[in-house]
Amino acid sequence: MARQGKAAIIEQFLADGIPYMFGNPGTVEQGFLDALEEYDGLQYILTLQETVAAGIADGYARATGRPALLQLHSGVGLGNAIGMLYQAKRGHSPLLVIAGEAGVKYDAMDAQMAADLVAMAEPVTKYATRVTDPHSVLRVLRRAMKIAMTPPRGPVFVSLPMDVLDAVNTEPVVPSTFLETRALPVPSLVEQAARLLAGAERPIVIVGDGVSASGGQAELVRVAEQLGADVWGMDFSEVNLDARHPLYRGQLGHMFGEVSRAAVRDADAVLIVGTYVFGEVFPVLDNPFREDARIVHIDLDGYEIAKNHPVTLGLVADPKATLAALATELDGRLSAEDRALASGRLEARRREQPDGPQDDGSLLHHFLRELAGQAPEDLMVFDEALTAAGPLNAYLPGRLPGHWFSTRGGSLGVGIPGALGIKLAHPDKTVIGFTGDGGSMYTFQALYTAVRHDIGAKFVICNNRSYKLLDLNIEQYWRERDIPEHAHPTPFDLSRPDLGFTRLAEGFGVEALRVDDHEQVAYAVKRMFGDDKPFLVDLRTTEGTTEGGSHGRHS
Repeated sequence: MARQGKAAIIEQFLADGIPYMFGNPGTVEQGFLDALEEYDGLQYILTLQETVAAGIADGYARATGRPALLQLHSGVGLGNAIGMLYQAKRGHSPLLVIAGEAGVKYDAMDAQMAADLVAMAEPVTKYATRVTDPHSVLRVLRRAMKIAMTPPRGPVFVSLPMDVLDAVNTEPVVPSTFLETRALPVPSLVEQAARLLAGAERPIVIVGDGVSASGGQAELVRVAEQLGADVWGMDFSEVNLDARHPLYRGQLGHMFGEVSRAAVRDADAVLIVGTYVFGEVFPVLDNPFREDARIVHIDLDGYEIAKNHPVTLGLVADPKATLAALATELDGRLSAEDRALASGRLEARRREQPDGPQDDGSLLHHFLRELAGQAPEDLMVFDEALTAAGPLNAYLPGRLPGHWFSTRGGSLGVGIPGALGIKLAHPDKTVIGFTGDGGSMYTFQALYTAVRHDIGAKFVICNNRSYKLLDLNIEQYWRERDIPEHAHPTPFDLSRPDLGFTRLAEGFGVEALRVDDHEQVAYAVKRMFGDDKPFLVDLRTTEGTTEGGSHGRHS
């Protein structure tokens, strides 16, 4: 059927079951946004800045496991979204990013808003291209969709010039093809993996979000318990393992490689699944593993296997299917002594389990304790609490697959929009986004979108009136260089002027409460859960300190 390209692309999005387009409108996109008004089933979610749109799309894609459609406004909008697209690429979120431009016919003019959008997008996407022929618009969109959804998943970018979309398009609309990647190694390789891991005296497992993406949590638990292996998270921003499992030791270093080295250096057998090693900002450059360590690495992303350090056996395969096969092989290979030693290691870790969070009497702990007591069992959490993440995850640990998400990729400002994306994906669930005072201000205008589209997510700002993480990092910098401690740099302080989060929230139409006293906690939590509308808590975590943002306990 002949129609203009601007209508054809909407038909393609509908055929692919995409319910939302997240974006901020611009002149060169006005044609297809005008056409969108004629269609049901694809709702435009308006944001006031492209970083917010990208953050909501990222949260939605993570919560659904499906592609999210992100519309950006030419080069300026793409520029605004670059940081959040880096977050999506590092976190393997399948985003289909489209941007308009004035038209192919203007290429030679170097006029207002002219930019090489593909070159801008390439560093933060899996695939970036520009459509120049009106007969291949849908073909290119389907190709991009397939690439976004093929592991390792990630954002893709398609530039759509206005004159190409205004031209007549006769392409048929067919659903995009998503590849089946549940690949399993041949039996001899599974046997080799089992031989390398069996009999280990100090085994460890390093896991990441590839386990969650494959749905392999139960298989991971089975293998870890068979080996009696401590489990460490790396690139671990979803529930790959119940955070209260006795073998779970926490996450490896985000900032400093020595943290990872200390965790892995004594292991004689290492199983790496669904992640890369290692992800710190300042990783160690030499091999942190024992020279004689037997290392098996399983992932669908072959690029990440042995990228930085050699492995004994690398398997490009689906984590869930491969872990299941490995568990079966280990059942027949582990000796009675192996099983007894593994069981002993598991029981030792179980005995070390604390009875509950170690409450330090602070306002933060009081609030989280009250929140955990009132929250539903299926609460969904987006954690951008950063230096408050330790207490948060003690009281509200990630336990249910698909119900806990954390920041990844290093971009600040994901907590509020990420929670909105999750709530859109699961409107019947209670969703809370935790962020800091510094991080929240990157995307605070996302509250407008929450009100406009009636997205009833809740938000908690852990407000210590500083970039507290920078305080902690520079203290480490001083220690490494034998620099005496002194006052933190003044740019790390957010106390002047005081950020009035409740007033800002109310300006967007969101009800908010400031909590700076223990007596306010119970009411604030009760009010938060009182209805399904957006609600914000400004939680002042600097109680008991002098004025000045560099002295708060948490970020």
